[in-house]
Amino acid sequence: MNVTDLYLLGHRLQRLAESAVPTDGIGEHPTSTGTVLVVAADLRDHPRTTVTEIARRTGLAQSQVSNCVARLRGAGAVTTEPDPRDGRRTLLSPPAEPSDRMKVVQEAPLGPALAAATTDPVEALALLERLSSLLR
Repeated sequence: MNVTDLYLLGHRLQRLAESAVPTDGIGEHPTSTGTVLVVAADLRDHPRTTVTEIARRTGLAQSQVSNCVARLRGAGAVTTEPDPRDGRRTLLSPPAEPSDRMKVVQEAPLGPALAAATTDPVEALALLERLSSLLR
């Protein structure tokens, strides 16, 4: 496997994950599910952060991050507070407890998406779990 193969595998895995995320009732949004998940992961790893800082760390445009934060806010997946050092800034953090929407996404079964993407979903899931444990 070379770097190109690894990149393409990552891209396929991202699409697979996006297809597994339940979208019932969330309506149309200008941001992709994958982009929202990237911002949510950054929030988890860097609580008390700003839109500008997330954009810098993720390489996403500030407008994309703002749209993602709006989506996450609507799902109860982000809390806000004024920055005590600069009242013009808003600090973003994940909530102490996952919202109902976050629980739905976290508990979404991967099986149906794997079944649509591979001939052996059980083996694919086992390989993904093994890969995940190796990359931590």
